[in-house]
Amino acid sequence: MMAADSALLLGLVEEFVLGQQDRKAVDTATELKAGQFTILQLVEALGLHLTSSQPQTRARGVQLLSSVLQECHGDLTEREVEVLIVFYENRLKDHYVITPHVIQGLKALTKCSVLPPGSAVSILKSLFQDIHVQSLMLAERSCVYNILIQLMESRESELKGLGADFVFGFVQSVDGERDPRNLLLAFRIAGKIVREGYDLGKFTEELFEVTSCYFPIDFSPPPNDPHGITQEELVLALRAVLTGTPRFAEFLLPLIIEKLDSDVQSAKVDSLQTLTACASVYEHKELAQFLPGLWASLRREVFQTASERVESAGLAAVGSLTACLSRSVLNSDSEDSLNVFLELVLKDCQHHLCEPDLKLVWPSAKLLQATSTASYRASHRVAAAVLPSLIEQYNSRTQCAQRRTLLEVLQGFVHPVKSSEEDESVLLDFRQSLCSVVFSALSESNADLQITSMRVLTALGQQTGLLLESDVELAVDHLTRLILEEEDPKVSLAVVECAGALARLHPAAFISKMVPRLKEEIFSEPMAQGDSATQSQEHSQQAVRQRCVAALAAVSSRPSLVQESTPVLLQVLTSAHTGTGAFSLEEVISVCHSLQKIAEQAQDTEETGGVFHDIIPRLLGLALQAALQGSSDHRSPILEETVLSAMVPIISTTCARLQSQLAGQTASRAVSLFLDGDVSFLPENAFPSQIQLLKAGDSRSQSQMVCLLMGCVCWLPRTVEVPQMDRLLLELEELSCTSDHPLSYTSAAKCYAGLVNKSPAGEALDSLIDRMLKRISTELDSASSPVRTQAFTLLLWVSKALLLRYHPLSTALTDKLFSLLSDPELGSLAADGFSLLMSDSQDVLNRGSHADVRIMYRQRFFTENSAKLVEGFNAAVQEKKSGYLKALSHIVNNLPRQVQLTELPALLPLLLEALSCPDQGVQVSTLSCLQPVLLDPPSTLITQLEVLVGRTLALTTSPTMSVSEVCLTSSSQKVRIASLRCIHALSRFPEHEIMPFRARVLRALAAPLDDHKRVVRSEAAVARNEWFLLGSPGGR
Repeated sequence: MMAADSALLLGLVEEFVLGQQDRKAVDTATELKAGQFTILQLVEALGLHLTSSQPQTRARGVQLLSSVLQECHGDLTEREVEVLIVFYENRLKDHYVITPHVIQGLKALTKCSVLPPGSAVSILKSLFQDIHVQSLMLAERSCVYNILIQLMESRESELKGLGADFVFGFVQSVDGERDPRNLLLAFRIAGKIVREGYDLGKFTEELFEVTSCYFPIDFSPPPNDPHGITQEELVLALRAVLTGTPRFAEFLLPLIIEKLDSDVQSAKVDSLQTLTACASVYEHKELAQFLPGLWASLRREVFQTASERVESAGLAAVGSLTACLSRSVLNSDSEDSLNVFLELVLKDCQHHLCEPDLKLVWPSAKLLQATSTASYRASHRVAAAVLPSLIEQYNSRTQCAQRRTLLEVLQGFVHPVKSSEEDESVLLDFRQSLCSVVFSALSESNADLQITSMRVLTALGQQTGLLLESDVELAVDHLTRLILEEEDPKVSLAVVECAGALARLHPAAFISKMVPRLKEEIFSEPMAQGDSATQSQEHSQQAVRQRCVAALAAVSSRPSLVQESTPVLLQVLTSAHTGTGAFSLEEVISVCHSLQKIAEQAQDTEETGGVFHDIIPRLLGLALQAALQGSSDHRSPILEETVLSAMVPIISTTCARLQSQLAGQTASRAVSLFLDGDVSFLPENAFPSQIQLLKAGDSRSQSQMVCLLMGCVCWLPRTVEVPQMDRLLLELEELSCTSDHPLSYTSAAKCYAGLVNKSPAGEALDSLIDRMLKRISTELDSASSPVRTQAFTLLLWVSKALLLRYHPLSTALTDKLFSLLSDPELGSLAADGFSLLMSDSQDVLNRGSHADVRIMYRQRFFTENSAKLVEGFNAAVQEKKSGYLKALSHIVNNLPRQVQLTELPALLPLLLEALSCPDQGVQVSTLSCLQPVLLDPPSTLITQLEVLVGRTLALTTSPTMSVSEVCLTSSSQKVRIASLRCIHALSRFPEHEIMPFRARVLRALAAPLDDHKRVVRSEAAVARNEWFLLGSPGGR
């Protein structure tokens, strides 16, 4: 080393050790990395200080060396590491003030990749012999644990060579540890010891005792804990240790039995979950001697607990024990532990199943079901013991309530059990009896009995061999009868669910029996007036038809069923259109919803794709026939806006799922129909040659069909190219700006926006948007324009389309919307439009329609535009301020909750102002924003408490309205409910802050306690109770 370098090194050492300049350690490490000197030269330079008679001086010397090692341990040679280890091991015998720095140095050395063989053992022996770990400070204890972890990961074989001495040293080191941060490290080390084959020797019990003393974990992190350690982390880490080896069984199982006597619910749950974890590691021989004690504790917890958590954990433990015992291999001279355990369970539970009126029937059933579901062996044993008795009980009882209870218990045993492929169902021997019970219950008139029997039937159908073909056909007959005869909505729902589940497994029976019968009922002639038909009978017949339609949709998941059911539903639409069937408007809409459901749930196969590809022309043809229908006595229901709106999701759902080739064909056909009047692909082609569906001047019935075009082209995958795009967008723009029919111009605007959202970026798109913006700006800026509403609608939807994809021109459009907030005619519409901008749209511009939707677009819009809203509010005249408040309220209310909590304090003055706004929509939206913030209030909110309490209390009643008006106005009710919830949340503020308002709030809440709406009275009672308890000894 050159003289200059030597002088530099000595200077750094002197300044750190004697000058107490800690930053010189960083400088020393930097110079060492630069090659100015070596680590051993640093040790030589520290020589006088390391041999000083003053412990503090020696400590500073070791501290400098350890600090440098932490930065440079990767650059050391094996020889240097060897020398340093010897040095540090000797220093462990030095004065206690040096020990922390020695441990830091050893920690750095253990990270060296060139750690010499045998060094790991040498380091550990020195640590275990020369220091008492629990006498160290928290940071040094953590250092020791990290050294152990590092060596276990890098030098496992060497440590295992220590044998049980390593375990003994660890036990001594961790005994008495109390800090949760260090406990996590200690549990990690102990877990590695038990799971990775370290020799426990004669210290098995000591290792168990030193860790199990923390079981069950009782830890509540302090408020604002910067370390973020949770009770759950500690519980899981300790559980991994205790359940890591079967050698702990003789100690752990008695401990669990003891802890289950605890009165603390969390301790019970932890003990039960630990037992469940044990059973996945242990074998039957570890459990055998403790089975009676474990069962007694588990039975008590399930029988006597009032806690669902404890019951659930207890049942899981029973199932886990059963599964463990089922894995045992039987020998001629060994006892069958599974049989012993099941005998205990059956002895204590089976007789309760014969008492369906008593409360112990349910916990007994749940325990038996938990054992039955655990393994194939257990299910055989339990089924053989329980099912004959339950079936006999059911057949002998006459009361419906008892039979329902027995059937519900039976339902729990009818389930598939994990088994090998060749194992037959454990229920096969009881197949006939079970089917007899189910079909008997289906024939009953009791609704609850019917519903339960259908659940059992569904479970039977899902297991191979339990329902023969004849049983399936009989089941379909029963289900069909219930669809046609049963009016109870709960039964109807259960029938639909059961039929849907069985149809996926047995489609042939539904095709041959249910579909024809439902079709027959749907198209049966209504009762003539001369036959004394009453209005109630007509309504009943409509209800039956609607149940038939719903059932057809439920069973249509397999392609074969879809091919049978969809023609029936399309025939209903055709009959309703032609007037040959007396179908009401509600029935037509119900058919559309059923077709949509089929499109959503049907298996995505080539067959179903072809079916729905053919459905689109049928729907377009029906709509076009209705639109071109001349004057006649019968008005087609297809012309109704509600029906057209219900047809759109059928088309859109289908288009979204079509394969690329079929999707492209659909787009081409739809565009040619609407642009050129090409009807060649429509069925029953008898249409005039000159059809112009996108012309506002023609009849409304034709222009409103544009909503169907939206379904065809806006839900296509982005890979599918829409033909004649430029011309189509021009026509849609024209229709949206000139039509006076709301459905027509709104649908045209949506369609235009949906296409713009997916259009490729570039000059063509920018020029299109510029032209459109100029046109609508001209209309919006002219107060006398007759189409301002239409122009606004187009502006709103295109703004959303561009906002979703982060298009640069979206700012120009949203700025135009902001300018309309003060417009006398469109101000209220513009304010409500911000709700549309920020919320999800169902029929277009959503991820399901393959729209270009960027993440966090709401947050970005808020960040860029909140200041504009505040400026606009401040600049607006008083009567125009409400529009800005409504817009702000809509924007904030649609932000994610976490963003609201962050941003609301800055907007609090405006939001408080919004509470005084007469618009009830603004009030509800603002209160909805405030409530989650009130649960964790920032300091800025507490300073505004006077205003907040006053304005919120004012909204708990509606003094400006009469009692009858209050009862009839749902928005007023929403305001009262939301304000009462905010008052309730305010009771969670610091007690010293809200105590002055207590009397005032209690007086004000007397009025809503007498509100005409029960839900309002309920909210008022909850809020008043919280405020009443403020300051009382029994309060919060």
